[in-house]
Amino acid sequence: MKVLLINGSPHETGCTYTALHEAAQELEKNGVSTQIFWLGKKPVASCMACGACAKLGKCVVEDAVNEALELAKDADGFIFGSPVHYAAASGAITAFLGRFFYAGDHSYKPGAAVVSCRRGGASAAFDQLNKFFTISNMPVVSSNYWNMVHGSTPEEVYQDEEGMQGMRMLGKNMAWLLKCIEAGKKAGLGHPEQEQPRMRTNFIR
Repeated sequence: MKVLLINGSPHETGCTYTALHEAAQELEKNGVSTQIFWLGKKPVASCMACGACAKLGKCVVEDAVNEALELAKDADGFIFGSPVHYAAASGAITAFLGRFFYAGDHSYKPGAAVVSCRRGGASAAFDQLNKFFTISNMPVVSSNYWNMVHGSTPEEVYQDEEGMQGMRMLGKNMAWLLKCIEAGKKAGLGHPEQEQPRMRTNFIR
């Protein structure tokens, strides 16, 4: 079992990484391998709604999105981390997720969000990220509190004992759910059957 952790911060080893790393360590302790993927500092394009991904099986724009989509093929679960910018997730991870979810099918792979902030806006950003899972048939993994840490530096984040405990619990809960899913597969339990065709109701006709 493997969990792919996405670092949507412009800082490779900053506060968001500190939170993700704490969760990753707990996953490893529980027998789940991890990989932290950093989006980097290069601009991430927003989705152009061109529809090319339906034919290509990947995004037409070659950047971090396609790199992550390739890694996602071997992942059983995901944790997406972002700093809080103006009470929202970073622009980079917002653009990334729009294309990552549109160009790839991650159904029934557990997902979790982690946000890092100095003081406020964490719950709004956390809610924003969770919407990607709840529209994609993905089980949402929780912790013993909302998945957030506080601090301006990694050293300050480590002082947020409640936040760091939350990251460890997130790792434990993710590992537990992945093991439950694996046990279900071995017992012959498959995914729920999807209704076809998928209904799309427009409110203006």
